[in-house]
Amino acid sequence: MNIEEYLSQFSKVTENPTLEAMEWLMNEFGNPHKKTKFVHVAGTNGKGSICEMLSNILLQAGYNVGKFISPYLLRFNDAILVNGIEITDNEVEEILYELSKKIEIYNNTHKTPVKLFEVTTSLALIYFAKKNCDIVVLETGLGGRTDCTNIVDSIISVIANIGYDHMDILGNTIEEITMHKAGIIKPNSDTVMLSQEGITPIIEKECTDKNAKLHIIESKDITNYSYSQEYQKFDYEKHNQVEINLKGKIQIYNAATCIKCVQVLREKGYKISEESMRNGLKTVVHKARFETLNKEPLTIFDGGHNENAIKNLVTTLEQYYPKKNKIFIISILKTKDYKTILQNILKEEGTFYFTSGNDKNRYVAKEDLLEEAKNIKKRMYLQKN
Repeated sequence: MNIEEYLSQFSKVTENPTLEAMEWLMNEFGNPHKKTKFVHVAGTNGKGSICEMLSNILLQAGYNVGKFISPYLLRFNDAILVNGIEITDNEVEEILYELSKKIEIYNNTHKTPVKLFEVTTSLALIYFAKKNCDIVVLETGLGGRTDCTNIVDSIISVIANIGYDHMDILGNTIEEITMHKAGIIKPNSDTVMLSQEGITPIIEKECTDKNAKLHIIESKDITNYSYSQEYQKFDYEKHNQVEINLKGKIQIYNAATCIKCVQVLREKGYKISEESMRNGLKTVVHKARFETLNKEPLTIFDGGHNENAIKNLVTTLEQYYPKKNKIFIISILKTKDYKTILQNILKEEGTFYFTSGNDKNRYVAKEDLLEEAKNIKKRMYLQKN
């Protein structure tokens, strides 16, 4: 089976999502998702970093750890890992061979055909069960409440920073978006989140309604912050001078969220030593998030694609490289608010190159990016003068 060819036939469009297809497919495979323990992570920004940190901590603690991220970076396989190792083509083909038969039946008997993310999520859940994972760190694709990953009964729900993204599906207000994210919270489980103005009360109500215990990280409890080119350090509760291997001050809040998750997991019987937790944070790697691709010349890749992510990128650049001459190479998907993204990135001084990405149908044309950038720069000049 040609994996890319087979997957290319499925629609990537997510309109009026439901869990109907996921429930049907999982039932056909004996509900593998019910045989695995999950930490489910939702949010607009930070969920990828939290997934990387937490899965690395669990790996350091000796557990058989599955990880599912969205979207994949270079190829399909890098979204589905066990103990840091990507699913192989042979393993993908083996599962897809059986899964494709069920998908064909479903599509022939249901009005709405199976979408691409439903295929990939189904494959991942089947794979994690086959590999007998002790625990899986599962990242939502879009939203939460009707995201197809939400078929799982997680032992911990993590709510990362929430902002504006996918507004065509999740809603136009922060309250509507939060309600979608809060949908991953399960009855009688635990929820972990960093306190966020306007967000916390909505999550509190969802937890109350579902009898879920809420664990809130307060930013004031994160102290003694310092950083170098190698590590960031901070104190959180009884954990002094925790080191993390990711740049940008926003990452210390993600790390504190993971520390709180570790505390909850310990209460549930997971054996995670202080050393494992610290090593997991100190050695974590998160590809495509302020990732250094080359040191000479310094080349950084960042996949930020919404307003908060770009603001974090600009803040991190100013923090670490305030006096560097910078060259930006930018492409932006048509599904993103490219005007707001440009408005924020153009606050940086530098030389800007715009591209149409690798697919003119999916990316904003470089000519449109350039024209909008000129308009933004003109407005900036007029405001200064």
